[in-house]
Amino acid sequence: MKKKPKISLNQKGVSFIELLIVMTLVVIVLMMNTDTLGVIFRQSRQQTQAVGAQMDRIVGLEILRTDIEHAGFGLPWSFQGAINYNEATGSPQNTYNDAPSDPPRPLVSGNNLSTFTLNNSDYLVIKSTAVGTNETSQQWTYITGGQQPHVWGSNDLTNGDRVTVMWPRSITGFTKELVMDGANFFTTYSSSAFPAAFSPNVNATTTRYVIYGVDPDTNLRMPFNRADYYIQRPASMPQACAPNTGVLYKATINQGNGARNPDPLVDCVADMQVIYRLDTNNDGTIDSTVEDISGLTAQQIREQLKEVRVYILSHEGEKDSAFKYSNGTVTVGEFGLGRTFNLSSIIGAGWENYRWKVSVLVARPRNLTN
Repeated sequence: MKKKPKISLNQKGVSFIELLIVMTLVVIVLMMNTDTLGVIFRQSRQQTQAVGAQMDRIVGLEILRTDIEHAGFGLPWSFQGAINYNEATGSPQNTYNDAPSDPPRPLVSGNNLSTFTLNNSDYLVIKSTAVGTNETSQQWTYITGGQQPHVWGSNDLTNGDRVTVMWPRSITGFTKELVMDGANFFTTYSSSAFPAAFSPNVNATTTRYVIYGVDPDTNLRMPFNRADYYIQRPASMPQACAPNTGVLYKATINQGNGARNPDPLVDCVADMQVIYRLDTNNDGTIDSTVEDISGLTAQQIREQLKEVRVYILSHEGEKDSAFKYSNGTVTVGEFGLGRTFNLSSIIGAGWENYRWKVSVLVARPRNLTN
């Protein structure tokens, strides 16, 4: 017969004090973990916003780079007859018009504007058929004497598109002459019945005209498209942006009424500066760096402009009280040009809690010469 185990009355349990100590330690550990998780969450949020800002900036600057590289694409160098065209309406955009009768300059800008742009930043204008945001503006073809327009098989112009026609030829030198029908400087595209006035002579079988798409359905006020880049502060800014920052916009000029059609590209932008690098004696070497080319003609810009540099001052992510930016001033520019941007006086209190960055865009226009 098995014996029953004895129960010792002297075995002790956990005392209340011991239990209280254990619970206190558990609470302390939980509080430490909570603080750690809070720090991790804040850092993760900051990094997520910074990555988002970086992606937006990359995409926006790539759009700007593409437009600069296409500056001059589809622009007439001369006109077949007397022309009278319109361009942008309102200030300051009308300052950069070449209308009513001058050949359009491929690029021009306003330096440190005292009005309209945020913080006296620059205002950049790019002219080209390709800077439009519609599908038509990305298409072109050609036509030879006695033929209808060439059909590529994909990405073709559509019947009804508004187009301009250029005749690349040598007269007293090479030119891209805008073909006109009296005072009319554009026509409507047709793949099977292209207007005879905008076609080479039927017997000129070796003559080729180039057809550029401009707008899908609006009659043209100017024989090209135009995009204006500038910084403004909209009525409703993203909450993560620092005070006195704005949005970098690309605004195409409406062919119908000359107004701006703005599209936001980059948030939290404080400044934009534009610098041009020129070869003034046509020896193949850059010998001049300037901020303003408004005094140059369209021909001089085509012959001299080799490089455009754009400097964008913005910040990544939201305000971070644990972060301290080291410099109260930032150089936005190069070669002794641009400006020294005073963060402490222009942005104001809390400027040092943002991660400021100057993005440098270097672009070489590829469509200025023949």
